[in-house]
Amino acid sequence: MSVAELPKVRGKLKTSAPLAPLVWFKSGGPAEWLFEPADVPDLQAFLRDLPSDVPVMALGLGSNLIVRDGGVPGVVVRLGKPFATVERVDDVTLRCGGGASGILVSSTARDAGISGVEFLRSIPGTVGGFVRMNGGAYGREVKDVLVEADVVLRSGERVTLSNADLGYTYRHSDLPEQAVVVSATFKGAPGEPEAIQAEMDRIAASREASQPLRSRTGGSTFKNPLPHKAWEVIDAAGCRGLTRGGAQVSEKHCNFLLNLGSATSADIEQLGEDVRTRVRDHSGVELEWEIQRVGVAE
Repeated sequence: MSVAELPKVRGKLKTSAPLAPLVWFKSGGPAEWLFEPADVPDLQAFLRDLPSDVPVMALGLGSNLIVRDGGVPGVVVRLGKPFATVERVDDVTLRCGGGASGILVSSTARDAGISGVEFLRSIPGTVGGFVRMNGGAYGREVKDVLVEADVVLRSGERVTLSNADLGYTYRHSDLPEQAVVVSATFKGAPGEPEAIQAEMDRIAASREASQPLRSRTGGSTFKNPLPHKAWEVIDAAGCRGLTRGGAQVSEKHCNFLLNLGSATSADIEQLGEDVRTRVRDHSGVELEWEIQRVGVAE
């Protein structure tokens, strides 16, 4: 598909765009097309006029994502600075752009004296990803604070979905396929900025102590097989430090996979499957991927 066949845009549209620099694992192939819309109407018009058989995928910070080595067909939509906004609606409510980071949301909430969203400080992603995956940490989930989300559907139509519309369960929502979350409204509770900062500091210190934050990783690899923790069943199956190619199961937190520097996405994904097999054989537990795996293998 040539650029002449694509709808005109006001934002940035690139072909054969490398995705590895945009994801935490620093691996994987390119996007057939990468689109950074100028604003919501630009995104709506593009999706409305894009041929309906062209797949669309939203990309946030790429912190919980394996992009396969053959790349991603169709269009990858990345929400840039115009969507990285957070504004106070009232004493306990924030309206956040789909491209806003968890750190920006939690810091703005602190300054506004809004508690209850401190946990977002610990999730390395954007509001769009949080809404899609019911992101959570330290005993809280997005479903506990989300009022509603504004979404642009694959058709280009903009709709507002309530918390109930999203059908939240553990690390899952009923967000329509190929939809792009452009904003979300979060409701917290009144709080003192000093106490909110103290909780954010506690969360940050806990993450630093327990997770390999300075590595090329993808965050939590598998959903916790409740009532167990994923890292516990992985460790019990002898997978701590396990390697395949340039990929390794973290020795610091074994529900994290690492790119030691030269791993392909195939190395990383197959290592995850090795872990799933060993855990199944050891304990009978069937681990489910939490990391999203997209694109085509080489």
